[in-house]
Amino acid sequence: MRAPTTIDNFESAVKNRFPILFALLLLLLLALSCSRKVEAPSDSHVVRCAVIGGMTMTGLWPEIAKMFEAQTGYRIEVVATGPRPILDAAMRAGKVDLLTMHSGDITTDLVADGYGVNMRPWTRNELCIVGPPDDPAHIRGVTNGAAALRKIAESRARFVDFEGIGSRELVHTLWRLAGTEPKGDWVLKDDTVSRFNILQFARTNDAYVVVGYIPAQTGRMPANGMEILVKGDPVMRRPFIVMETNPQKFPQVNYAGAQALSDFLLSDQVQHFLLEFGRQTNGPGPLFFPVTTVHK
Repeated sequence: MRAPTTIDNFESAVKNRFPILFALLLLLLLALSCSRKVEAPSDSHVVRCAVIGGMTMTGLWPEIAKMFEAQTGYRIEVVATGPRPILDAAMRAGKVDLLTMHSGDITTDLVADGYGVNMRPWTRNELCIVGPPDDPAHIRGVTNGAAALRKIAESRARFVDFEGIGSRELVHTLWRLAGTEPKGDWVLKDDTVSRFNILQFARTNDAYVVVGYIPAQTGRMPANGMEILVKGDPVMRRPFIVMETNPQKFPQVNYAGAQALSDFLLSDQVQHFLLEFGRQTNGPGPLFFPVTTVHK
């Protein structure tokens, strides 16, 4: 039998001491995990918000923020604003205390997945029918969206099936109320790359289309050569919701501040202000509508 070599001795030592080394490694990892800093609670005087772009673009949200801050001592910080996916990501990352946007699948999923709580509608915006100035279906001034679409179908005037989420959902409802199925070569597929080009696409095809009143009125959707022909139908309004971030998922959020802001949005003061803001910025009609029945 050969005498043990230095290598043999080393291998034996490693084998004998491996359990001890493994245990020490576990203790080290545990110590490191326990020493990680827990995220500090957010400033209790700041309410971090994710706000749909239309509210910041029109100036509605800054006005409401000023009123809330003056009356409560809280400070509102807009962390994310723009389209819904951006706001969704901000809440899922725990970067905001409160979120407000159109209701839909995204907001439902936020609640179902445990990120948002206490979801409530607090205002609405309006959709409208935009079309060519010569108005071949003669719908100008009609205040019933379903009746307007029925006239478009009867005249077989061109109509763009816009792929925008809110528009598509509403149009399906209006066609159902009209008792008409939109089929035929007069119904055009939306071939635009950007939703903001939809009015130009409709103009090129001398067609009608249902879009949000705010982007059409403010020029965010360029509408040169097109006119807003139908508006004022309560059925053509979409609700905005507000919700707080779930404090059980993100303990650092300012839940009390978010609750205070949510309640403020549904207060009589803000519900009245929605109509006043519209008159100040849009002449005869509002851009946003109250949801409480006493103010409709």
